[in-house]
Amino acid sequence: MTPETAEPRPAADKFDDDHYPAYTMGGAAEMLGTTPGFLRSLDEAKLIQPRRSPGGHRRYSRHQLRIAARVRELVDQGTGLGAACRIVTLEDQLREARDLNDKLSPPPGQDYPPLRGV
Repeated sequence: MTPETAEPRPAADKFDDDHYPAYTMGGAAEMLGTTPGFLRSLDEAKLIQPRRSPGGHRRYSRHQLRIAARVRELVDQGTGLGAACRIVTLEDQLREARDLNDKLSPPPGQDYPPLRGV
């Protein structure tokens, strides 16, 4: 199902969807070389909120696993978990702000429009 609708999606669409919750906690922990407890701590910190299977088990997407891998990298370098989560959040916000700035900036060689009321 897509996040916007309750309609099922074709299976082929799920292969390329970075947000499809395809990985179990055990599989995700194995891929990251960490423990399920580490993933639970990211959920408790509200950095990653995995979907739940009908049985209540956590399911992770590739996008979430990339975030978890970045946090693990920072933790492995000696950063505390809370600080690592905050760093990753701020990096994501900065990336979004830069993307928005690039989108709203005039093309090269074109001036900004004049300010009104100044």
